Amino acid sequence: MIEKLIKEIARCLDQRDIPYMIIGGQAVLVYGRPRLTRDIDITLGVDTDKFELIEDVCKKLKLKILPESPKDFARKTRVLPAEEPESKIRVDFIFSFSEYEKQALKRTKRLEIDNYAVRFASCEDVIIHKMVAGRAIDEEDVKSILIKHKGSIDFEYIKRWLLEFGKIPEHKRLLAKFNRLLKDV
Repeated sequence: MIEKLIKEIARCLDQRDIPYMIIGGQAVLVYGRPRLTRDIDITLGVDTDKFELIEDVCKKLKLKILPESPKDFARKTRVLPAEEPESKIRVDFIFSFSEYEKQALKRTKRLEIDNYAVRFASCEDVIIHKMVAGRAIDEEDVKSILIKHKGSIDFEYIKRWLLEFGKIPEHKRLLAKFNRLLKDV
């Protein structure tokens, strides 16, 4: 069910020329270890000024938009949470605006789901997202990706962006944390 929903979301976004990439747990399933995840996180190549386009995608796919005041919620949080009513699969549409996200959207990897090419974040960008999120599960996800793809990862790209994110006070030690994980695997 989740793969079918990812495919339909991708098709809908492609039809509207909205750049996107699947991130989060669904991307970890591609690059890392199998794990249970019942949500879909999608970074969009549009900011909240294009809210109506994403609202239209939700309507077309019959996704229930979760916040009571969705436009205000999206402007405040840069996320539009929705849910597929039958399966209760949550879908978070993440509006992007940063230089990092613009670059990451250009590096997506297309993977076939039921004969349709769906754009997933690159292996490196999944690692960067997970390091910034910083939860224990995210660190385990990074380790699993490193173990599986260590020989083919662009570490310079990762380190450059972790250094950049490290300029933000709450992410000050991000690169050191990544280097520790890298050493552990």
